[in-house]
Amino acid sequence: MANKRGNIARQRRKERVRKKVVGSDARPRVCVFRSNKHIYAQVISDHQGKTLAAVSTLSGELAEATKQTKGVETAKQVGLALAKACKEKNITQVVFDRNGFLYHGRVKAVADGAREGGLDF
Repeated sequence: MANKRGNIARQRRKERVRKKVVGSDARPRVCVFRSNKHIYAQVISDHQGKTLAAVSTLSGELAEATKQTKGVETAKQVGLALAKACKEKNITQVVFDRNGFLYHGRVKAVADGAREGGLDF
C-alpha cells in the first residue's frame, strides 16, 4: 500500500514539474527514470514529439561495463554515455527533468555525469 501511495505522490510531483519544464528543438528535455535495478535517461524534443537519444543500464556496451558497479557509479556512467550520444547529434544544451524523483542519489549522479560529459543544463 505504501508503494502505491509513493507512486501517486511521484506522479503529482511529475505533473507539477512538467508544467514548467518543456523541451524544445534548441534545448531538448533530459528525462530520467529509475527503477530498483536500472536507470534510464532519454533526450526528448517535445515540439517534435520524438526521442532524440536514449541510454540505460541495459543498453549495449554500457550493460557490460556496469555489471561490476551498482548504484551511483552506474548512474554516473549513464550520464556520461548520454552526453556522448548527445554530442554525436550536436546537442549541447538541455533541460533536466527529474520525472518526479527527488534530486539526489542516482538521479543527481546522472545529471552530474551528463555535465561532466559536456552537456549544459
